[in-house]
Amino acid sequence: MTENCSALEALLFASGEPVPTARLSLILELSDEDVQEAANELSDTLDSSGQGICLVRIGDKLQLCSRPEYGNLVAKVLEQRKPPMLSQSALETVAIVAYFQPVTIAQVNKIRGVDSSYTISSLVDKGLIEIKGKLDAPGRPSLYGTTDVFLRTMRISDISELPELPDLTNVEGISKLQEKIDALQNKDVPLVSEDGVTLFDMNGQEKTEDGE
Repeated sequence: MTENCSALEALLFASGEPVPTARLSLILELSDEDVQEAANELSDTLDSSGQGICLVRIGDKLQLCSRPEYGNLVAKVLEQRKPPMLSQSALETVAIVAYFQPVTIAQVNKIRGVDSSYTISSLVDKGLIEIKGKLDAPGRPSLYGTTDVFLRTMRISDISELPELPDLTNVEGISKLQEKIDALQNKDVPLVSEDGVTLFDMNGQEKTEDGE
């Protein structure tokens, strides 16, 4: 590896958390282009050599994470109990938030047709969504959007990488959205904590107060 690549690896390993590329550029005294080049080299090196860690891009941040396939082993050595897995209602809700963000609970309820307050709260607790601000309307309801944890879970670096949203003004469009939700459930993508450790899978059942 080049010196820039090795230095980048050392910084990300020592941090253990997502680090903005602008900060890396400042610390390494490199241009943004050089940091991206070093990141590409590091990612290719880790992938080609079969390392147990990988480079993850989360928006404008970089992080070293344990590979998802070793998540259960990492959880055991850290003595972490495997948390509950996401239910269909949670998958529907997080998909709606992802596509329509920023969105209020009332707007999510209208799309789903059921009260999603508990599910929203659960997704906030899991770190998949967060409050992004307040709607300029009576009552000032909270606006929700996805987090870096959601991006890392979906293995995408930006929300724009999600599949194109279908037209929801007709039955066919709604059906296509349901297909995307089902695909998300079947993707079996593990969720990871802030330190890059795999915590739980997207499949399975979780009891929720909205009865789904």
